[in-house]
Amino acid sequence: MQETGALFLFNGIFVGSMKSKEKNNIGVVIRKMTIADYNSLIALWKEGDIPYRPRGRDSKKNIRWQLQQPNCLYFIAEDEGKLVGAILGTHDGRKGWINRLIITSSYRQRGIAKRLVEEVEFCLEAIGINIVACLIEDWNVASMQVFKQFGYTKHTDILYFSKRKNITT
Repeated sequence: MQETGALFLFNGIFVGSMKSKEKNNIGVVIRKMTIADYNSLIALWKEGDIPYRPRGRDSKKNIRWQLQQPNCLYFIAEDEGKLVGAILGTHDGRKGWINRLIITSSYRQRGIAKRLVEEVEFCLEAIGINIVACLIEDWNVASMQVFKQFGYTKHTDILYFSKRKNITT
């Protein structure tokens, strides 16, 4: 992998952004998300029919708070200043999680999703986390296919439970 030159510290560890050798995305830069990217992120989620809670966990206030947390690995892909992809990564100290990987439709099939996933995996590995999981809803066959191509294994023996204090939409 080649370095893009965009370097940052994560949990006190020097980490550099990676750039794949794929020819179709040379101009696309992967970088850490900032709150200035919020409106473009929401527009991207809307375009991709990703459900979000604008008055809950996905409010600008909550995303701003999340961006300040040491366990949040939020990255965007941009081309000439335009947001074309995003990924939300987190970890609990033992396992990494990938959420909401999205690429704008006109930029799909260019290796950008792979670069975003690799970026989260790279940062997790740098802090000693070697297990990465993602939650995909059963209707999202396209995402299942993407993660299978990236070497992820589908587990049909796991049930997901959640308890939500606030389910505001």
